[in-house]
Amino acid sequence: MPRWAEELLGLAAAVATSVGVVAMVAASARSELMFRDGDSLVTTLVVQSVAAGQPQDWAMSTVLFLPETAVLGMLTLFGLGVNGTLALAGIVNLVAFYGALRVVAGSTARVRAPIAGALLAFATFGLIAVSETSPSRDALELASLLTLTTYYSATVIGVVLAVGLARRALDRRHRRNVGSGGSSRRYSATDAAAADPRTTDPDASGAVPWTPVAVLGVVAAASVVTNPLFAAWATVPLGLVLVVTWALTRSGTALWLAGALIAGTATGFVGRMPLAPLIANTGAGYADPSRWAESLGYYGTLLAERWSAPWGAASALVLLALWAWCVAATAVLARRGDLGAAVVTAYGWVLPLLVVVGAIALGTNAARYLQPAAFAPLLGLIVVPGLLSARTRVAASTNPSRRSAVAVGFAGAGAVVLLILAGAVGVPRIVTAVTAPDADLDCVVEWVERSGRTGAGQFWTVRLPKAHLADPRALVQVDHQLRGYAWLVNRDDFAVGEVSFLVLDAQSPAFDLPEGASVDDARHVSCGRYTIADFGDEALPLGPQRS
Repeated sequence: MPRWAEELLGLAAAVATSVGVVAMVAASARSELMFRDGDSLVTTLVVQSVAAGQPQDWAMSTVLFLPETAVLGMLTLFGLGVNGTLALAGIVNLVAFYGALRVVAGSTARVRAPIAGALLAFATFGLIAVSETSPSRDALELASLLTLTTYYSATVIGVVLAVGLARRALDRRHRRNVGSGGSSRRYSATDAAAADPRTTDPDASGAVPWTPVAVLGVVAAASVVTNPLFAAWATVPLGLVLVVTWALTRSGTALWLAGALIAGTATGFVGRMPLAPLIANTGAGYADPSRWAESLGYYGTLLAERWSAPWGAASALVLLALWAWCVAATAVLARRGDLGAAVVTAYGWVLPLLVVVGAIALGTNAARYLQPAAFAPLLGLIVVPGLLSARTRVAASTNPSRRSAVAVGFAGAGAVVLLILAGAVGVPRIVTAVTAPDADLDCVVEWVERSGRTGAGQFWTVRLPKAHLADPRALVQVDHQLRGYAWLVNRDDFAVGEVSFLVLDAQSPAFDLPEGASVDDARHVSCGRYTIADFGDEALPLGPQRS
């Protein structure tokens, strides 16, 4: 079977799985995060602001969401509306994640069943994601965050891609046969050359594979520019694994990979300097080591809540078992001399350990920082087909042409069935979630656009209506004292100087207006869960900006 056909079948399965996962998430209470959460809408607001021709002067967090915003901007060209575009972005994120897993799985010329390994890890990740149904952004439900555009999806993909590039480089340089007397003999470069005459023994030249090394540096630099968290999720743990690999094997490639990772990360931090005006918070205040005990209690509470949720205990136990498997697989693969796969599994258990311990030690209190605990252990599944095929290679070689034909038939039929199911079941569920009526939101949007005036609202209240306006400048984000709240918003909004109505709901505290003004003096327009306090001809001046 041609390699391109195998890859196409794997991609079809990944697309079908992605549609199914997004359909399940969008149909659950988790849709609150996907379509209506104030944090989740930042990329939508950026795209809307650019489309409106507004000057760009954004106040962002340490994360700039550059890749996520670029992708969302391209997806808006399909004209699916705000919710439809966010759902499509979720599918794209998952397919890209499969692509990164496929890189980790290795080349078909050097590894047995890499596509099966990538799909196994991806399908397991999808099952964990669909088991997460809480509407809370603070829940310890981490896999489903990849379906969103503002919870580090590009960083997760970049981290996994970095591991894959390291594995590819080590595979090309260090593949070798283990002693021929045992059943643990792996699928080596010699096997690859026999299977494909175009492939030569990668050990023959003895040269460092510079292409994946260079690409790793580029990925690190680009990832750090948009999110410095890449350094904690990839540079430190993967660099540590590579340095230990070099110390144990004297692998020059491992050392070069570590150097590329560090150099790329440093370049990324330098690249953030010109973007400093966009960063309203450097993130220094997120860490407070003196509060480590509070952090431990906080994450312990989240774990207890997740454990008691439907399927929560099962997903936690699966991830724990996969973490333990990564530890065991690292020892097995290292003994066999498979450096590339050993680095993958070593990273699979080192990263969650460092991230969880580090998050507690730094006194953090955000579940999203623990995302590696949901994806890193899954990397251990990628090596499973290769390990199993090493044991069954002799038996499976009987009548290979017939076995290949049957496999192709099953693979093709399975991919077609998956795509049909995704189209017949997943797409309608997504459409239903995307088009679910929200009369309260529609009421606010229609009133604001019909008024032709500019109003204001607080962060958790105003961002959803603002994202659905034809011109987002019609609603300004403020705090409870009517000061411009410069956080994940375009500061050009505040140039209007004053507003004439306020949008209220139960998510935000009561306004404390300046100059003796009171919300009670306004005309109230009821829009269900929203209330519009219309001051008519009376102008409310905006106070100084704060972040």
